[in-house]
Amino acid sequence: MPKILLCCAAGMSTSMVVQKMEKAAKEKGVEVEIKAVGIEEFNDQIANFDCCLLGPQIKYKLADFQPLAQQLNKPITVINSMDYGMMNGEKILDDSLKLIHA
Repeated sequence: MPKILLCCAAGMSTSMVVQKMEKAAKEKGVEVEIKAVGIEEFNDQIANFDCCLLGPQIKYKLADFQPLAQQLNKPITVINSMDYGMMNGEKILDDSLKLIHA
């Protein structure tokens, strides 16, 4: 089962995105585990997930998080700000699954 980590400033806005992604996964019949955390939890959590998506508001952290993610062979990217703003759970889910299977 794919495990997707979402990371944002405090884990609040991404938790709404997680709900939309889980709804999209259920509609598609895709089993997936999705968790939202704040930036301070990234280092502790990344090893337990298949990929990490950063909220657009913390895209500046990508350079800080990338070395650890690469060391653990975990893909990491920033969520498209339009998809994030529109809470497009289906598109964000599809993008994250492509990231894992790339």
